[in-house]
Amino acid sequence: MSNALQWSLIAGLMLAVLLAISVRVVMEYERGVVFRLGRVIATRGPGLTFLIPFVDRMVRVSLRTVTMSIPPQDVITKDNVTVKVNAVAYFNVVVPLLSVTAVEDHVVATSQIAQTTLRSILGQVNLDDLLIDRDSINQRLQSVIDEITSAWGVKVTLVEVKDVELPDTMRRAMARQAEAERDRRAKVIHAAGEFEAADNLGRAAQVLEQHPAAMQLRVLSTMAELTSERSSTLIFPLPVELLRLVDTLQAKLSGTPADTPVRSESPSRADGFGHPIFDQKETHDNRTLRTAGK
Repeated sequence: MSNALQWSLIAGLMLAVLLAISVRVVMEYERGVVFRLGRVIATRGPGLTFLIPFVDRMVRVSLRTVTMSIPPQDVITKDNVTVKVNAVAYFNVVVPLLSVTAVEDHVVATSQIAQTTLRSILGQVNLDDLLIDRDSINQRLQSVIDEITSAWGVKVTLVEVKDVELPDTMRRAMARQAEAERDRRAKVIHAAGEFEAADNLGRAAQVLEQHPAAMQLRVLSTMAELTSERSSTLIFPLPVELLRLVDTLQAKLSGTPADTPVRSESPSRADGFGHPIFDQKETHDNRTLRTAGK
């Protein structure tokens, strides 16, 4: 083999090596920040990118959303309750140049600022708000973290509080509170039912008072219900009209209307032996009452 052929083969091999070094393929979800002799010259991609060997250096940056789990943090809430909270953050790079030049490692930096912000924000809220109003807390976390990471070219899209671990004493206290609340509701519902039942019974009594026949039918239906049971109970039904007749006769014998209570005269003085002495002036009604009493 001649020397010319050998040198041509060596030159071709060196050219292939240089071509392999100078050609880069940037994926669709990536961007390449190119440094030439230490200075940033461009952000390239996606597709083929040509670099000057031993002069240019390219740093790849992924634009995909990163799911980062925030480790559990011991947080003291505004009402002095110690809880352990963990969360998850979603972020992605929007400015590749800043994510390379403004911070050494944007993933680690975002993780650290998320942990400190989580403790800071949750320390300003009460335990009830942390358990109930998580949406507003998540929005506050996202806005505060995103405001800091925007200088690094990182966009925080979402921060979610995952789990809130309460102390055992607080869990028992909350269980007792929930049980007391359920008891209160049960008592209120029972009282409302009693009030409604009493109101309906009062209306039914008014209707039965206006219609004696309905009262008699009610008595008969009650007797039928009692006789259906096997018991030794004896029932002596008395018509309501009979009771009213007895009441009317007693009122006629006493000389007073049926609905007027009888008033007895008290003695005005007593004799020497302690016997009561009535005044001689008596009304006709009083004499009638005394005669009926004898």
